[in-house]
Parts: sequence; C-alpha cells; structure tokens
Amino acid sequence: MSIRNIAIIAHVDHGKTTLVDHMLRQAGVFRVGQQVQERIMDSNPLERERGITILSKNTAIWWHGTKINLVDTPGHADFGGEVERILRMVDGVLLLVDAAEGPMPQTRFVTRKALGLGLTPIVVINKVDRRDARPVEVHDEILELFLELDASESQLYCPFLFASAKEGWAADGPGVQGPDLDPLFESIVSHVPAPTGDPDQPFQMLVSTVDYSSYVGRIAIGRIERGRIRIGQTVRVLPLGEPGPVDEGEGSLARVVQLYGFRDLERIPIKEASAGDIIALAGLEGIEIGKTLADPDRADRLKGIAVEEPTISVDFTVNNSPLAGQVGKYVTSRQLRERLFRELQRNVALRVEETPTPDVLTVSGRGELHLAILMETMRREGYEFQVGRPRVVEKRDESGRRLEPWEELTIEVSETMMGVIMEGLGPRKSDLLDMRATGRGTLRMRFRIPSRGLFGYRSEFLTDTRGEGIMNHRFLEYGLWAGPLQGRRNGVLVADRGGAAVGYALNNLQERSTLFISPGEAVYRGMIVGEHVRPGDLDVNVLKEKKLSNMRTHNTDEAIRLEPPRELTLESGLEFIEEDELMEVTPAALRLRKRHLAVEDRKRALKQIAVER
Repeated sequence: MSIRNIAIIAHVDHGKTTLVDHMLRQAGVFRVGQQVQERIMDSNPLERERGITILSKNTAIWWHGTKINLVDTPGHADFGGEVERILRMVDGVLLLVDAAEGPMPQTRFVTRKALGLGLTPIVVINKVDRRDARPVEVHDEILELFLELDASESQLYCPFLFASAKEGWAADGPGVQGPDLDPLFESIVSHVPAPTGDPDQPFQMLVSTVDYSSYVGRIAIGRIERGRIRIGQTVRVLPLGEPGPVDEGEGSLARVVQLYGFRDLERIPIKEASAGDIIALAGLEGIEIGKTLADPDRADRLKGIAVEEPTISVDFTVNNSPLAGQVGKYVTSRQLRERLFRELQRNVALRVEETPTPDVLTVSGRGELHLAILMETMRREGYEFQVGRPRVVEKRDESGRRLEPWEELTIEVSETMMGVIMEGLGPRKSDLLDMRATGRGTLRMRFRIPSRGLFGYRSEFLTDTRGEGIMNHRFLEYGLWAGPLQGRRNGVLVADRGGAAVGYALNNLQERSTLFISPGEAVYRGMIVGEHVRPGDLDVNVLKEKKLSNMRTHNTDEAIRLEPPRELTLESGLEFIEEDELMEVTPAALRLRKRHLAVEDRKRALKQIAVER
C-alpha cells in the first residue's frame, strides 16, 4: 500500500481546517447529500467556540489508491508545542499562506521547524478569491522567507499552488480557477516522499502524542519508523534519553492489547501495521510523549521531541475565598495537583513545579492563551482554583546578566492610526524593526518587545483601533532585561463587606468606574467589583440601599439606569490583575479579588513591601 504522511501548517486563520473539510469531501469520505458541519476536524467544544485549532488531529483519506495520513495542526503561536511534536510523524508539510496577508509570525515559526527537519514542503497560497489578494507578491515573499530560513535547493523548488479553500479548488498558477482540489492531491502524491522505513526490520516507533480511554487506558499514537506490529506483540518501552542502542535491562516490557489505524475521521481496530503508517497502541503502562517503543531484542532509542521552553508562568492555588466550594466538584489541593501533573502527559509545552509555599503550584506555558485554555478546560471539568498575575520566565547568561523573553509583534492598522500605536507601545519598551505599506490603505509594523510589555496590551490595542486592527506575536529570543515597566494605570473598586450587590449603590458608583458586577450578584469583602477611573484603589459599599422617605416626588424616585458590566474572560482577567490580586476561577463564574481581603491586612502588606525595598 502506498502511503503519504503530511501535516498542514499555517498562521492562525489562514484556512487550514477549511481546506481539510473540502479535502475530506472530495476524497469521498461523506456520502452524497450527507449533512456535515463546517470545520469538521475542530471537534473540541473550545475550538468551535473560539474558531481556532487547539489540538493536533489526524485523519486518513484514500486518493486513487494512495493512503494520505493528514494532520491538522494549530495556527496560534501559543500551541507551537502541538506543531513541533506532530512534525516528527510526517514526511511533508502543506504550508498555507493567505494571499492578502502573506507570511505572518507563526508562518515563520512553523516553516523554520519544518525546513529544519528536512520535510518536503508544498506551498498553497490560499484565499486568492479575496478582493485584496496579491498572489504573485506573496509568492515572492514566501521564497524570500525560505531563503532566510536556509531552505535546501529541493525545498526551494517545491510546488506552489493557488487555491480557495472556502470554495474547494486549487490551480497551478495565479489567475486560473480550477474545478476541484485534484492538483493538490496530485502534488501530495508526486512530491511528498513515501516513508523510508523497512518493514522487515525489528519494530521501532516514537510516541508523538498520547490519548486516553476509560476502557483501555492510555493510548500511544505515532508513526512506525521500521518493522511491523501486531496485537499481542511484546514491545520495550524505552525511557527518555540519548538516541542510540540502550542497555539490555533498560526500559520495561509491555504487551500490545489493542491496535488502531485511522480511516477517514474514525479510529478503526486493525490486526497489523507496518513501517510508515500512523497508528495508535493501547495497553502500554507508563507511556509518555517522546518515548521510544522498540523490539525487545533490538532496543534502539530514537531522538526525543525537542520543544521550545515556556516563557510565561502563573501560580495556581486552592480557592480560599468566602464563596469557595459552592459549585465546584474538585476543590482540594490534592485534586488540583493531580490534575495539573496529569496534563503534563499530553501537553509537552507545559511545565508544573512545586513551590516552597504549600498548596501553590507554578505552571509555565508558551503564552497567556496557552494557559487560559488549560484553565478553561479545568473549570469545565468542575475544578475551582485561583491564579495570580502572569510573569515571564527569566534566565541568566554566562556573565550573570538578567535575561527575559522578547517577542516579535506584528501589527496591521489603518495609516491614520500609526501615531496612537507608537504612543501606546513606547512606554512598553518596544523597538520598531520594520514598517511598510500593504497597498490596501494599511500599514504593517513589526516590533521587538519584551513579553512583559504585551501584558494587558491586547485590550488597549482593540480600544485604540476600534476593533479594526490585526495583532500577532511570536517568541523571538531571550534578551537583556528591559527594566521596570508601567503597570495598570487605574486603580480598582474593592467591596468592603459581603452580601448581594444593590442597584442603588452601583448606580452611584458607575460614574467613577467601569463595573464588573450586576445587581443581585454575590460579593465578599476584598472582591474587586470595578475599575476606578483614577489611579489608586477605593474601598466601596456595594450593598448600600436607598434610605426610606415619606416624600414621593419624581426627583426622589428617579429610575436607576445601569450600564452593562464589563464581561470578564480568562485572558482579560489575567491581563488586568496586578501582583497583589488574584483571579478566582470556578465552573460558574470568574471573580477578581485582592490577595489580602481585609483593608488592614492590605495596608500591613504594603508597609512590609516598603520595608523590604
């Protein structure tokens, strides 16, 4: 059987999942007239809600007798760990680039990884049906990107296709509309090399991802590098380490209980698989991503999966607010700890560390969205916890100098908004690297900025550009510490007592704040109920009711008109809080609070900080 293994990589929202939809349809996966939802591969509820791919997923389709194992990967930089481990399973990549936007930050990241592994690229310039499409210029920009990333000669002369994933067609040249995706399928079969593993050699496979089933336990997924595997066969599970032959007693023996292959959108039971195929194995104890499965008589370890280190960390702690434990199923430190360490088994870009403080765990990831998705998943599972303000993961160089992560920030805005963008990024210690007109009445600016400088900037950016700007960023390098940065400009309103918020009190407060709560909502002492319009925090009484009077006039009984409160999300909450504040995460609500609930305790903590400085 002829096999091709290929991954689809691109910047976020350049059309990967939409293209997969039409490839599945045109490969005959669905019967004629069958009703199929859009973005078939985005099966996770969070993916469908947010409109992004979070987890890598693979499927297999047949085209003219060739089995194409196809992997859909995330496009957001925060989920680069998913892309990095999946690229070890394939021999080629389908690089999608928007015909109007051209190569973007994440395009550079995933392309560098793919070219570095020696994978064969096929470039698809997508969305050529856009009115502002510029396919010829984007073609040249991609070639320039390949040259910058030291692509080999064969990679430089890869096929270029021009497509509309939305309409389901591809063509070999610009200005030509094809009837279907046949040119794309033909390019995959003719240009992506078949797997080179020898099926007659002893078995060897790298675990690229891990799934879980309540029936069979942990499931290892990966590509067979050589040999064959059958149900009931014994394999050796080798621990992480240097590639090459291992000692005779190293690792543990395990028996394959279940064996699965992939066909269309389903995982199907099979009896045997051979080199080059992507499979799933069940029944192996202690399996982890990056481990090697090998023949017991010839145990050679493969090179592990290298993933870039996390750059952002957050402290998780048990929820100890006055409203704790009312809706959550899992509220103890033991349950929180077990859940976070269990996440490490499949999330290779995540780190979890113990701290000297009891009940506090430091979780590090690739960005705020990466950590926010973990928090959202946990709260939907019934967990309650609190998190502190994100902070960057620092390092020291050989000279002992303080280093911090820097990011490449790309912004596309109207030419009239250039001044407000420069004004907003100046205090955040950014450096302008490049600026050019796109020809569509917009400017594309590229900055180098410390990761700390991006905390809280997205909401400010949306306000400054009235929601019309495009902002993307990716990790660039570890550079010298940029010095102190200005924090949140405004203070907060803090409830000075607990109870149910009253509309009369909120009406009196809304002129000097942006409220986070509605009338009737439960509050407690120390809970943040709004953002002050001025610097400095203000303790307020949100339970104050209107005093009774025997006077009945139009003026005294004026109707209360409250503006809708600001809706908190995990990302906006993480960006908003300061060092002395926490975000309370429960299945039913998100709340902001002070670390020290009592006013006296907060004053005492401030004095202690002043003394230590």
